[in-house]
Amino acid sequence: MSARMPSELIAREALRESRAKQKTHKMPTTKMAKAAAKKSVSMPIYKRVVLKLSGESLQGPMSAGIHPETIAALALELKEVSDQGVQVAIMVGGGNIFRGGRQKSMSIDRATGDYMGMLATVINGLALQDALEKIGCHTRLMSAIEMHQVAEPFIRRRATRHLEKNRIVIFAAGTGNPYFSTDTAAALRAMEIKADVIIKATRVDGVYDADPEKVPGAKKFERITYLDVLQKGLSVMDSTAISLCMDNKMPILVFNMNVPGNLKRVVMGEKVGSIVTAAN
Repeated sequence: MSARMPSELIAREALRESRAKQKTHKMPTTKMAKAAAKKSVSMPIYKRVVLKLSGESLQGPMSAGIHPETIAALALELKEVSDQGVQVAIMVGGGNIFRGGRQKSMSIDRATGDYMGMLATVINGLALQDALEKIGCHTRLMSAIEMHQVAEPFIRRRATRHLEKNRIVIFAAGTGNPYFSTDTAAALRAMEIKADVIIKATRVDGVYDADPEKVPGAKKFERITYLDVLQKGLSVMDSTAISLCMDNKMPILVFNMNVPGNLKRVVMGEKVGSIVTAAN
């Protein structure tokens, strides 16, 4: 009997230690599970986005040009989204500097005017790149027109690799071809880099059946189909861009960029603006 006592004591002591370890490990595991669950709720719903920015969104309260405070605030919003792990590509317009073929009063050939507009988008792209890099964002400017001194040429695989490395990519010079808008260029680039969504930044909070800045009773659409946009002639994006998105089932989310924090709300999945898809 006396010979078995030490063995029993050792076994009991080992059992007590094992139970104590289970208790000490139980709480951290539970806390980690809760933290992981909480984190999963606050994760962005989009992994890779193409943000379509008009040139006018950079002019702020001015009638033309680039407004320093506006572009600095935009850069902060983009950094906040990028810090959430979202891969951000931006297609920038140039209407704040030159509007291509619409400059009819100057009697400039349409193709020439479009090329001038493309160069305007490169200027905007450089300004946006500078604003982003000043706040610590790694950024690449890619141009559809080769100009090696100021921008990389657009190469699809290189653009994708930049995004995978969490660099913000700015697309400039549209498609590099006249007669195609930066809306169409945004749709094209979104397909090429396999984006989850095109986010169209505007001055109003979604898609309406009329201009809400001019028509007080304009009706807002929370969801609308590509066909309805084309048939109703709504100014979401031009018809070529909408058709391209429809053919490739690329959703378009339209929201008001002038409301601080809206961009982050969009990528986090909050109900902001309007979405254009294949079905309501």
